[in-house]
Amino acid sequence: MQKRLANWGNYPAIASEETTFTQEDQLRTFVSNHQDLIARGNGRCYGDASLGKHSISMLRYDKILQFDTEKGILETQSGVTLDQILDIIVPKGWFLPITPGTKFITVGGAVASDVHGKNHHVDGAFSNHIIDMDVITGDGNSITCAPGQNPDLFWATCGGMGLTGVVTRVKFDLKKIETAYIKQTQIKAKNLEDVIRLFEEYKHYTYSMAWIDCLKTGDAFGRSILIVGEHAKPEELSAKQKQAPLTLPAKRKLTVPFNLPSFILNTLTVKIFNWLYYNKNLKREINNVVPYEPFFYPLDAILHWNRGYGKAGFVQYQFVLPLEHKDGLVKILQRISDKGWGSFLAVLKVFGNQDSLISFPMEGYTLALDFPVRKGLFEFLDELDEIVLEYGGRLYLSKDARMKQDVFWKSYPNAEKFAAIVKQYNHNNTFTSLQSERLALTK
Repeated sequence: MQKRLANWGNYPAIASEETTFTQEDQLRTFVSNHQDLIARGNGRCYGDASLGKHSISMLRYDKILQFDTEKGILETQSGVTLDQILDIIVPKGWFLPITPGTKFITVGGAVASDVHGKNHHVDGAFSNHIIDMDVITGDGNSITCAPGQNPDLFWATCGGMGLTGVVTRVKFDLKKIETAYIKQTQIKAKNLEDVIRLFEEYKHYTYSMAWIDCLKTGDAFGRSILIVGEHAKPEELSAKQKQAPLTLPAKRKLTVPFNLPSFILNTLTVKIFNWLYYNKNLKREINNVVPYEPFFYPLDAILHWNRGYGKAGFVQYQFVLPLEHKDGLVKILQRISDKGWGSFLAVLKVFGNQDSLISFPMEGYTLALDFPVRKGLFEFLDELDEIVLEYGGRLYLSKDARMKQDVFWKSYPNAEKFAAIVKQYNHNNTFTSLQSERLALTK
């Protein structure tokens, strides 16, 4: 069925032939006899990695296959979304080992993007917690892979943006919890130097991230709010929370019903938002216990919040720089401030060490920014790319919608090895996407 497809940034949007299956043998036959395919989950990546001429929707592969409630091991089909999983595992005292900033992604998408969360410095990326998985490769065969079984396929699939094949089944470890709440601490940082010091001071916390003001200048350049947290213990809950420690009350969700006019997002409104957000915390430090949803997924409470960026859509720009190059972070933030194109959603995190084939994280600082699509934006991002390259960093493929191919090949040290493995399993370019063609990984 031909339909218009776009991912969460609403840029780019294309006409694609979408096909879906419920039986693996049908999918294997389809893959064997077609080309220019790409698997797609819930469309929550920001760029064009899951967009192509022929889209395989995995949303009907949504079965929980096995849940070991004693050992905390979950086995699912790849179209299951994280919110569906949380509804099942949290009441049993388990949580996701790694989760990004939205629970509306599929397990297959988590593998393809090798998602990271607020706990990368402690627990690594999603691939660290996979026991094994099945991948249908370009010849239609289903191959089971794991770190110790067909490891080349395993590591090229984790973070490989769907180019090795279609992930159909994933078995992974969960994290034991006693409550559905997070003991949270928020600390106001007066500038960038202060928040970097705070990250080091609070690095023993499992979860950490910071909202950062990209437009402030002078002594308040890079002012931030650091947010750290741990899974709360029963004795840390309020009397009301203790009544059902593993159950959250139902909450009404807000929605953005239509695309807002693009002129609403401008330097003035971003400055106003930043002032309000920073000053909402009247004290330098606030400690409280909150449900896990607003801690991990604050934006999920607003359905279709992406419409707030207007009909033209937006791109998310996320990069990582090595720990020793925080001066590069300063340079990029200074360039954004000078341009006056601040982001409502600017999130700074620290990654731990990760030695993998093609996954995004490296030990260092990662900053994610949202920019409405407008005249001159891509030229401006090209300038930021040069700074990222200069300081030994790279961009997140799952967020990318416009990176030039030379930036990719220069910034990912294992790009050649990854491309060779893709060629081995992706027979005759069965799997291609807008991104893979743009980056010269296929075709």
